[in-house]
Amino acid sequence: MMTAEEIPGSRTEIRVRYAETDQMGHAHHMNYLAWFELGRTELMRVNGVSYAGLEDEGILLPVAHAELDYRQGAGYDELVWIRSRVKQVRSRTVTFAYEAVRAEDEALLARGTTTLVCTDSDLRLRRIPADAQRVLEQLKRAAEGESSGDDVPAPDRERFS
Repeated sequence: MMTAEEIPGSRTEIRVRYAETDQMGHAHHMNYLAWFELGRTELMRVNGVSYAGLEDEGILLPVAHAELDYRQGAGYDELVWIRSRVKQVRSRTVTFAYEAVRAEDEALLARGTTTLVCTDSDLRLRRIPADAQRVLEQLKRAAEGESSGDDVPAPDRERFS
């Protein structure tokens, strides 16, 4: 059984750029949601579900809810790990949880969640496609340390690539 840290794509490295810092020399708070998006999209992409592939099929996943709790600041040129995991999967929504951690000392900088809702191109609610939902469920079980009965991840890479 793999740990949450071993899930492909579950950790994304970010180096804080000068343009991302505020007058106090710390990463501006708005960057954390963008970093979480990067972590989420990488987690999905590496495991066979690409946003571009979904959008090509007329499926959108807009963020419906976001929460963010800041703990410490990240400074210019610091390496930050974004740890991403699937927290909850429902027929029309998926919730991701994140932690921003300073790589040097693994200090928690921020944590948060985003809930995405599945829509068509006219923004009408629809179900998450079965193949994508299966991958998201496997990622959720893997993050919880549960055995899915399948190798995790086991995505249908052809469908969403």
